[in-house]
Amino acid sequence: MKSMLELVDVHRTYLIGESTVQALRGVSVTIEQGEFVAIMGASGSGKSSLLQILGLLDNPDKGEYRIFGNNVNTMTEDEQAGVRNNVAGFVCQQFHLLKRMSIVENVRLPHIYSGVKGDFHQQAVDRLRQVGLEERVDHTPSQLSGGEQQRVAIARALVRDPLIIFADEPTGNLNTKNSIEIMKIFKGLHEEGKTIIMVTHENDIAAFAQRIITMRDGVIISDERKPGFEASEVAEKESSFDIHGSGKASLWQDGRFTGFITQAFQAILANKMRSFLSVLGILVGVASVISMIALGEGAKAAMQEQMKSMGSNLLSIRGGSAKIRGAAQRAGAVARFTFIDVDEIASLHTLVKSAAGVVTGSGRIVYGNKNWSSSLNGVGYDFGTMRASIPKVGRWFTPEEIQTRAKVAIIGVTVVNELFGTTNPLGKTIKVNRINFTVIGIAPAKGFSGPQDDDDVLIIPVTTAMYRVLGKDYLSGIFVEVASSTLIDQTKSKISALIIKRHRLKEGDDSFNIRDMTEIQKMLSSTTQTMSLLLGSIAAISLVLSYFAGWAVKTSLISVVLATAFSALIGIFFGLWPAKKAAELKPLEALRYE
Repeated sequence: MKSMLELVDVHRTYLIGESTVQALRGVSVTIEQGEFVAIMGASGSGKSSLLQILGLLDNPDKGEYRIFGNNVNTMTEDEQAGVRNNVAGFVCQQFHLLKRMSIVENVRLPHIYSGVKGDFHQQAVDRLRQVGLEERVDHTPSQLSGGEQQRVAIARALVRDPLIIFADEPTGNLNTKNSIEIMKIFKGLHEEGKTIIMVTHENDIAAFAQRIITMRDGVIISDERKPGFEASEVAEKESSFDIHGSGKASLWQDGRFTGFITQAFQAILANKMRSFLSVLGILVGVASVISMIALGEGAKAAMQEQMKSMGSNLLSIRGGSAKIRGAAQRAGAVARFTFIDVDEIASLHTLVKSAAGVVTGSGRIVYGNKNWSSSLNGVGYDFGTMRASIPKVGRWFTPEEIQTRAKVAIIGVTVVNELFGTTNPLGKTIKVNRINFTVIGIAPAKGFSGPQDDDDVLIIPVTTAMYRVLGKDYLSGIFVEVASSTLIDQTKSKISALIIKRHRLKEGDDSFNIRDMTEIQKMLSSTTQTMSLLLGSIAAISLVLSYFAGWAVKTSLISVVLATAFSALIGIFFGLWPAKKAAELKPLEALRYE
């Protein structure tokens, strides 16, 4: 006989909690081709541990294990997997059949993982016929008895035509009748030339074997061969299996990839509700990402519209008032800006594109039997373009109207709604602080700036406001449009020096301030980006709320592509990650966690 499996001084220790258990203690044994070996022993004797090492389901801590003279310790994991798939067939007490698949699909599984070509279905049917189940190929495991399920497991072990059959308590869950039928199958396989290694604790089952190895406390206490038993002559032939050529099978080999796809769809269809909930979760995730980006883009667009109303590259200059709480300011303090200041600033041609004085107050507006209190802004000619206030309905003031202190007005959307409703206000006469004005335009809608309604406004020529309505001879402030954003700091310094010189102030005097509107725009932009990040963390909530709230939403192609790519990556990652973890498990651990 030819030596097939050989163990030399093999030890195996398991860590259970904080205790160590020595399952095998220096076991040495040789198994030859064509033998039918039964390994017996009480529970905890080490018989299953010995079978697991022989079947390459586990590795020894110490000692040598050789298969056909090849040292297992030098084999890679892929080579060991190749041996398990091509040389060995396994029959376990628990059957390990996939419930969602038919028995013929269960039987042909080893072929799919091997990557070889062939008629998998017919070979599986042939093996089922060999164990007497050819009439039940389309049944699922749950439709079979325990004995029939074990016969399916035997057919699966045989489908790759292995040289060795490893059986761990193959009759442990069966009644006497089914046990005898299973053992007759094993006996027939041995007569065909298969090497069979079986673990059992039943003497009547072990009696079918030609050799009985008895174990106790991790050591072999007896090894007996029954007289009259011979190894099959068929088993004496040389194995043609190349151990070192048994690495990974290609994913694209015939039937392998399609087999995996088929299994995936079967898993989906076998658990319809779970699959639906999983897909629903993915859909919600995709919708959340799209919603997140859409809301972020919508908020950004809305913010940009507000920024447009503020103008670009703007400086706002404000001076101190004549009195603060009834107390006069110190000598030299700037109490007032005049049109001369506006002209001086506008003369900085290389730095300043335009400048406009403004005066602010409040006005009581009356039309017919309706009246409304609103903010009153007297502005210069360039204010309209600087602050994006040119009416889309009606027109802006002319330079002549500003010069002649004309009684013309532009009103905001809120004023229109309160006084005119659906009536066209253009050309209508209104009273502002008991002075008649003609409406020549409707200011563009700007919405709210914090608590302030920027559409509740009355805009009139600055000269009219100063000398006809408010009775002021000074400006509330000056707006300056800088020629370029890169010149803002330089312009601020130049204007500050000009004001200090004109009003004879000291350096560092804080009686006036120059605000950079660009800084406010940057702050708003930063706020928008922060909001987009925040939306990422509450995407699911915002998805629901956006249905009810009137939020600006701007869906773009990039958001759809990003969401789809994101969901695909999530699906691939959370599909491959558990598969990778399962693939990295030792076969013995994988069987335990099936």
